Amino acid sequence: MEDQAERLREMMRQSRARRPGERPAADPAAKNRTRVITISSGKGGVGKTNLSVNMALAFARIGRKVVVMDADLGLANINVMFNLIPKYNLYHVIKKQKTMQEILVETEYGISIVAGASGFSQIANMGRKERQDFIDEMNTLSFADIILIDTGAGVSSNVLDFIAAADDAIIVTTPEPTAITDAYSIIKIIATEYKGSEMELKLVVNRARGAADAKNVADRMINITGQFLNMKMDYLGFIYEDQAVAAAVRHQKPFMVTDPKCKASICVQHLVARMDKNRAPEQSGIGAMFRRMFGRSQGGT
Repeated sequence: MEDQAERLREMMRQSRARRPGERPAADPAAKNRTRVITISSGKGGVGKTNLSVNMALAFARIGRKVVVMDADLGLANINVMFNLIPKYNLYHVIKKQKTMQEILVETEYGISIVAGASGFSQIANMGRKERQDFIDEMNTLSFADIILIDTGAGVSSNVLDFIAAADDAIIVTTPEPTAITDAYSIIKIIATEYKGSEMELKLVVNRARGAADAKNVADRMINITGQFLNMKMDYLGFIYEDQAVAAAVRHQKPFMVTDPKCKASICVQHLVARMDKNRAPEQSGIGAMFRRMFGRSQGGT
């Protein structure tokens, strides 16, 4: 894999050379079915939601149409990062009180958000007709190139189902021992629950002091999961520990907006550039993802 530190330096040089507000041209060949990416963690407080929001912005800046879906039942806070208070959420879609298009919130940054609140807790109780209606509503999001799903932290069945059904599943950790242990725990449960699958998780190390610090964490995780769990894991990259991140949170704005040239922003751009380059040949789309989730949770009935 190319050295990320060198790639980051090059991207910082390019960022300085680009005119303010200018976006790189979208690659016409990149058009494909909607790609569903989940972002999860073994514990809270490792920066999962912050990564979700800023990756969404980075995808938008390379010309992708992006929707961010908040699937964290306990702490639904995507809207907080944008300083928004959505009037409706997925619960209203599940109860057929609103359509997906009616709850979709457009942000000033060119991406859309779907508020989760407690809506996903109702999914497991749906009948066949309700499930199909819900999938039909989800398919109205197929205009998006990318749907980023910010799942809850931990090992609930809800989180695991999202991870298993997505096109790409990112696990976030920090170099802290407790975060590494909790990340390993969720990976272990995934490996047990979905034994024999071809799933390949992607690892992001957040709040790293540098490339060597992050790579040390990633190497340990990859070696342990490969040796003891027989689970494939790809090291996607790292995010620098950066004071600009905390400052952005205080202002309820993404750090990609408040300081697009800070170290954390450049790191996120690197992650997104790598993911965009390595697209899966066939992406399933959001409706297909929920069909897989329903099949697992209710035995395909």
